[in-house]
Amino acid sequence: MIAIIDYGMGNLRSVQKGFEKVGYEAVVTADPQVVLEAERVVLPGVGAFGDCMRNLEQGGFVEPILKVIKDGRPFLGICVGMQMLLTDSTEFGLTKGLDIIPGHVLRFPDNMVVNGERLKVPHMGWNQLAIKTPAPIFKGIDDGVNVYFVHSYYEMPDDRAAVAATSEYGLTFCAALWKDNVVATQFHPEKSQETGLKILKNFGEMK
Repeated sequence: MIAIIDYGMGNLRSVQKGFEKVGYEAVVTADPQVVLEAERVVLPGVGAFGDCMRNLEQGGFVEPILKVIKDGRPFLGICVGMQMLLTDSTEFGLTKGLDIIPGHVLRFPDNMVVNGERLKVPHMGWNQLAIKTPAPIFKGIDDGVNVYFVHSYYEMPDDRAAVAATSEYGLTFCAALWKDNVVATQFHPEKSQETGLKILKNFGEMK
């Protein structure tokens, strides 16, 4: 069973429907005990980093998340759910994250210019993935595929080996992470059509 953490932030139903489309049972839950007992866990996230961390803490999910990861069960972070895996974020001042993957979350500069055109922040829309490691979620997925992003902040992990994929938006940024049983995407698999569904299916098959 796949548990999708409901802490008041995230596209929960769309993630659940994505898993259902590829044949996996997924439950949306606000119960930390259900998370503790799940075979694999998904942490989605939309909104401000600080609000997400506060809701996660108030919902009693921090310890269950750390336990699931320590036990070696597959864990997927999506968007802000990926950002919270790092040490901290600079959004609205410095806010501590879960520190599962050492590193920092930074805002895209406002003055990025490509081919004479100023880039808007947030970065929103389809963009290409450059796959860097054989992360289990990328099994059978070709380098250079397009996926859907909506974000103003990006991750800078201390260990570059944890970067599973990158993308380009005025600078090269980390688009996916992989460390042991933890995988995470800055993009939204549930909004990334067939490629996204394949990624969700691959997560369901992770050992």
